[in-house]
Amino acid sequence: MSPVAVQLSYRLGGADGVGVEARKWEWALHELGFDVRRVAGEVDDGLRPDDTLLPFLAIDPVDERPAEPGALAAALAGADLVIVENLCSLPINPDASALAAAVLAEHDGRVVFHHHDLPWQRAGLPTPAGIPPRREHSLHVTINDHSRVQLENRGFAAVTLRNAFDLEPRRGDRDGTRAEFGFAPDDLVLVQPTRAIPRKNIPAAVSFAAELARREPDRSLRLWITGPAEDGYRDVFARLIDGSAVPVVVGRAGASADAYAAGDLVLFPSTWEGFGNPVIESIAHRRAIAVGNYPALDELRAFGVQLLSVDDVDGVQAWLRDPDPELLEHNVELVRPYCSLADLPQRIDRVFDATGWSRW
Repeated sequence: MSPVAVQLSYRLGGADGVGVEARKWEWALHELGFDVRRVAGEVDDGLRPDDTLLPFLAIDPVDERPAEPGALAAALAGADLVIVENLCSLPINPDASALAAAVLAEHDGRVVFHHHDLPWQRAGLPTPAGIPPRREHSLHVTINDHSRVQLENRGFAAVTLRNAFDLEPRRGDRDGTRAEFGFAPDDLVLVQPTRAIPRKNIPAAVSFAAELARREPDRSLRLWITGPAEDGYRDVFARLIDGSAVPVVVGRAGASADAYAAGDLVLFPSTWEGFGNPVIESIAHRRAIAVGNYPALDELRAFGVQLLSVDDVDGVQAWLRDPDPELLEHNVELVRPYCSLADLPQRIDRVFDATGWSRW
């Protein structure tokens, strides 16, 4: 009989970073022989027969019924392994974080706290006592060394397992996607593949696009933000769009491969990221990316990859006029030892083995 793993989170199945990486871990756990179930407050890709939906775990619960610790305990019963995807890492629903920590303290199986973010990394976030939890038979996994060191400085043993990517993805539909979003064949499309929230630094993207348009008066520029406005950013985002000197299009492509294929340059001016998936995704799709600065980006630069900067419009303009496909291919090979999806099951297995979890 196969061991059972449960993925536990606020929200699973979506296009946000936690949802995307949880889906990759689900695949990797299957490869390692686990049967995997999901328990979450929201499921964005349709409920499966073995999913458990507990609305009180959602980021913004709409159901006013009281939380039920017993329901969560029942959903976890029999699990050999629970993977907690950010629910006990970033307490954006503090009640749900505290409830999950309390239930997990009584759970008999092993627990991985998969930390995509940590509470002290978000200013003004109220954090319940015991978050992140200190629990026996647990493993704390971070997606970058910056967070691992911060945990270790607070007395937690932790290990870094970076996010994983298909480095040979399918080729997206450039022409069809551009037509779908109203881009002309000769438009210069700058794509920011993120939600519109404060830390994604949409103003920097708007300013960068305006400056590049000023320098390229003979080209038609379009700025494409793929994700919706969230976290109370809707009104600010609307004003930014209205005031932009470059036309702004908002909407998600049917697949990320299509978005990368349709864009001519990827923008990623974020001020804070747990990892920054678009950096490696852009490399995998052989697209140049202009980045901002956030702490974990230094770890990706340490692989040796060459990235453009939103603070260097001259450099971006020079690249657009004379791109270097060989450099893009070289970037892929530089990240392959650290971030290949094909290696994720083995990387997880090595961590489990080092923890003494090789027998289930």
